[in-house]
This record gives sequence, C-alpha cells and structure tokens, in this order.
Amino acid sequence: MAVVVLVDLTAGPGVGFLPLVSLGPAFAGLVGGWRRTALIGALALLLCLGLGAYDGLLGTRRSWTAMASVAGVTAAAVAAAVMRRRREAELAGVRSIAEAAQRVLLRPVPRTAGHLRVAGSYTSAVAEARIGGDLYEVVVSPGGVRVIVGDVQGKGLDAVETAAVVLGVFREAAHDEKDLTGVGDRLERALERELQGEKFVTAVLAELSPDGGAVLLNYGHPAPMVLHPGAAVRFAEPPSRALPLGLGVHGAPGPEPFALDFAPGDQLLLYTDGVTETRDAEGRFYPLGERGSMLDDPDPDAALAGLRADVEEFAQAPPHDDAAMLLIRYRQS
Repeated sequence: MAVVVLVDLTAGPGVGFLPLVSLGPAFAGLVGGWRRTALIGALALLLCLGLGAYDGLLGTRRSWTAMASVAGVTAAAVAAAVMRRRREAELAGVRSIAEAAQRVLLRPVPRTAGHLRVAGSYTSAVAEARIGGDLYEVVVSPGGVRVIVGDVQGKGLDAVETAAVVLGVFREAAHDEKDLTGVGDRLERALERELQGEKFVTAVLAELSPDGGAVLLNYGHPAPMVLHPGAAVRFAEPPSRALPLGLGVHGAPGPEPFALDFAPGDQLLLYTDGVTETRDAEGRFYPLGERGSMLDDPDPDAALAGLRADVEEFAQAPPHDDAAMLLIRYRQS
C-alpha cells in the first residue's frame, strides 16, 4: 500500500494506480485474522479517499470505482480470513487426534529394555502424517527382549489399520508364546483373518537374551544390519527365503529361525525398504552398508538421527515411501 501511494504521487492521476490500494487487504486476508484484515481494508479506503482528493478525482467515476474495488476486496478478504481460521482450527483438531493415535499405535520405544539400549525413527511418506504402513515394537518378555519391524503393503488408512492389527497381536503374543516361532504363527493367523486378497506384511522378528545372543525370524523383509566392534558391517541374511505374513494360506513353509551372535558392544539395525530404496538424483540406491560408521555415536538416539538426516540429504527430495529404523545396542557392563 505504501508503494502504491508513492507511485501514485510520483506518476500523477493519469496513470490510474488508485485501485491497486486494494492489494493491502487482499494480502492481509491471506496471513491475518478478520479483524486485522478489516482494519487494513479501512486504512486502504482512507488512502483511496486521500489520494482521490490529492489527484482531484473525488466525485468522478474513477474515484467511485477505486473505492468500490477496495470495499469489495476487503469484504472478500475478511470472509476468506474467517474461513481460513475455521479450517486451521479443524486441522489443529485433526492433528491432535492423529498424535493421540500415534501414541497408541506407534508408541515411543523404551530407551532401555533389559540388557539393551534402543532407539527408533519413523518417517512417513505422506505430508503432515506421523504414522503409516511401517511399524516397530519392543517388548520385554520372560524369554528375553522381543522385537518386530515390519512393512505393510500399500499406503493410507488401510495400511495403518493393518499395522494396528500386527502391533496389537505382537504385543500380546510376545508375552504369551514360549518361542519366536509361536509369535510368528499368532501373527500369521491374525492376518489370515484380517487381510483380503493378496495383501501382505513383510516383517523381521528378533529375540535377544543376555546369554543366548539373538534369534531372528524373517518374513520376506530386508536383512538387518549387524555391527560388531572392529569388524566389517554385515547383513543377517536368513538361511532360506520365506513368504511375508498374510500369504501363509498359499501353503509355503514358514521361515526358519536362525541364531546371531550378539555380545556387549554389538549393534543391530532393523529397517524397512523405505531406507534402502531411497534414490538420489541419479537413481542410485542409498548405500546403507557403507554408513555403518555413522552409528558410532555413544547416544543411540543421536546416532539414528544422524543416519536419518543422511538419508534425507542423499535423496534431496520428499520421501516416496515410509521409512522406519530401530537401532538395538547390547549395553556395555
């Protein structure tokens, strides 16, 4: 508005900049409340009157047209500001509900679980979303610390509902079943009841005990990354491939549990394919196996945050898939 006044005073009445004063209330309606918008509209109308008097246009058709433009734009901007505030209030309510759902569905993992230190990270591919089709959970059971990291086929609310089923069954079965295979069977039966068509869930289950190392059960999921102090990074590949959860009706045998050395100082990174399938501008996949040194930070949360930031920097673009990571460390005595 100040620029319009300056230009009008400089150029004179012949150019016709007077109606542009309405830009003030128009922009005010985009960022401010209705009261502020109405106030700026009133100021714009006063400026229009003042400029009209200065230019000798009061009472002419140009003067009335300019003031009508300012009044009309102000009324529209006030209405837009009112509607925008209502939508913002609705969005704030929806976000609060989503945050409550997140705490129930994908609650924060404990920083310590038995003999382990744990850190979790989740990135949703949906803008403004906090939860999606990836999942993780850590449960301290009589048999040791039991962990799941999974990836539900698809996106959206259907994937969230399936993730809720998997997490609910796992939290119960992890306490009740005597071994990891029993936990996997419970998950398979639950998903056979819930899933329809060819939907499935890839997952890796782990049981970690202070004396028994780790036992893994892989349902078609990316192999976890294992880091031993002073040794090269390796991936815990299963002895044989198995179908994901939810496809057991096809009659294929389930996965075979396999043991993994896990001693003080060791680390285990479980993740979903949203991490390893992240591409850079040239189409190259994220080289997770080359990033083992990034997990050397004494604080597991800081180490995982650094790895997540590196994935985002590598992509240089919004994520195309959900990405979950769970870092497990054997605490030093």
